[in-house]
Amino acid sequence: MIGFEYHNPARIVFGEDSEKRLKSLLADYKVKSLLLVYSGDFIKTLGIYSAVQEAVSELGIRFSENGNVVPNPSIDLVRELVWQGKTSGVDFVLAVGGGSSIDTAKAVALGIPYEGDVWDFFSKGVSAERVLPIGVIATTASSGSETSNAAILSNGEWKLGFEDDRIIPKFAIMNPKYTVNLPEYQTFVGVADVLSHLLERYFSDEKYSDTTDYLIEGAIRALLVNADKLIENPRDINARGEIQWLASVAHGGFLDVGRRADWGSHRIEHELSAQYNITHGEGMAVVTVAWTKYVAQKKPWRLALLASRLFGIDPYNYSEKERAYALSEKLAAFFKKLKLATTLSDLKIDDKDFEVMAARAVKNGNVGHYVPLDATAIKDILKLAL
Repeated sequence: MIGFEYHNPARIVFGEDSEKRLKSLLADYKVKSLLLVYSGDFIKTLGIYSAVQEAVSELGIRFSENGNVVPNPSIDLVRELVWQGKTSGVDFVLAVGGGSSIDTAKAVALGIPYEGDVWDFFSKGVSAERVLPIGVIATTASSGSETSNAAILSNGEWKLGFEDDRIIPKFAIMNPKYTVNLPEYQTFVGVADVLSHLLERYFSDEKYSDTTDYLIEGAIRALLVNADKLIENPRDINARGEIQWLASVAHGGFLDVGRRADWGSHRIEHELSAQYNITHGEGMAVVTVAWTKYVAQKKPWRLALLASRLFGIDPYNYSEKERAYALSEKLAAFFKKLKLATTLSDLKIDDKDFEVMAARAVKNGNVGHYVPLDATAIKDILKLAL
């Protein structure tokens, strides 16, 4: 186990009627001017919008809003919201929705106190001197952005991330009932997203990490069990609650301790979703299957370990490589059960942009830690994904 420092100040308010805590939470942070960031009218149907309006009205908080967030959130909207926030004297940003709304809110919270262009944080590695506080009302179970220190934005060509513990939300309200009416596709791309965050952390070259190994394996097992429950009954509130909490567990930093996660698969998928605007969770399903096939040949030991512990593939009867390839097959079967694409062909994507995507991915050097990937390796993985 390697040395670590762990810190996550996110306050989780989970369960039925958790949204009723919003007023007291906003009072705790002495909010004077709030910007609400969301996507579409669903928050009105769910009753969240009226709950927010009631809380800010009773507390005398100035209120502004924008409901134009889209998947793979755009820097253009963030710039618009930064300007809106500056002119309104916003001192708190509240996101309602999933990862796209939360990442937008994080970027806005960076941009409002900053004198330059907010894209500087993502493209130039500028450090934040000050960040506005952020709150979240989560309505999906996917990215785990409600407890993470990261935000991902796109400028139409590049899809880049920024990390800073100060963009971890101050609180996250999580009521599983808000996820019940999600479309099947949205539910299961969320499951794929959660699984990808667990796998990225599991695929570490650290050999002495039993505690987090078993924690991640248990989280994956719980995710598979509850995904099966949702296939049987999409309105199973307990299964939805388990998966919503797993999303935060997977991406809140606790499972990183004592190990170095890989993140090569995510870097490849970011190029795919930047290029083709595909849904991140489904893109991760495709890339994960291809990445595991590639890595099974290069460094199979961790994949083989997970195949044996998670799926019971006997190490006495199968070699490390055989077990590693079997893991790829098991993951592909799981994604297919969720009715998700497992190849680029399923998404009607061919090889014409492989060269440019691979070059963009490694602009700042090789990606991935368990198996570092150069441009040639990324193209090989994309070919396996066809």
